[in-house]
Amino acid sequence: MFVYILFFLPILIVSIVKEEWYPLFFRMARGWSTFILFGMGFIPVIKREVSHKKGQSYMFVANHTSMIDIMLMLYVSKNPFVFVGKKELGKIPLFGFFYKRTCILVDRNNQKSRRAVFDSAQRKLNLGYSVCIFPEGGVPGDESIVLDEFKDGAFRLAIEHQIPIAPMTFMDNKKRFSYTFFSGGPGKLRVKVHELILTTNYTLNNKKALNTITRNIILNQLNANNF
Repeated sequence: MFVYILFFLPILIVSIVKEEWYPLFFRMARGWSTFILFGMGFIPVIKREVSHKKGQSYMFVANHTSMIDIMLMLYVSKNPFVFVGKKELGKIPLFGFFYKRTCILVDRNNQKSRRAVFDSAQRKLNLGYSVCIFPEGGVPGDESIVLDEFKDGAFRLAIEHQIPIAPMTFMDNKKRFSYTFFSGGPGKLRVKVHELILTTNYTLNNKKALNTITRNIILNQLNANNF
């Protein structure tokens, strides 16, 4: 992670000077994710039910079980998107410097911070970018949990901005690189890119229904574990 960042440091710094230059940073971030995934012996295998259109904004969501979820999401999507993530990651040396300047940070224990996410997301969407949220809100401490309950933030944002939900299922990340030290190993990372869920017929009163539909799609894929 640090080798790639240090090698491309001048370009990375230039790419975060203006919000309009974010697509350059995003391309660099995708290169970073590819470098890390293949360098660790992980081979992404992607099956798509739909192709995401260039220039279209989406709400990308997926299950969250591993530190490589971020890298895999960057690898899968060619559409520039911005992560909504916990502010604690901003403390990681070097990585945190760019994380704080390119992602939408949220303190989940602070209501004011949670509200500010919606204003920040609006600015990114106005620039034509997409947004990515892992709706479980974090990695479950109990690794036996197949899929934790989803929080409503991603679905509220998608409804308010009338952008499609773009769900994905990461089937092997926990097995390959879990939060348990000395577990896992190299191998395939299977990804199922599901059909879009349109939000045009939803209101904020229906966000829980949208939450449930999306979660069931990912949960059913995890339980079936077929490809």
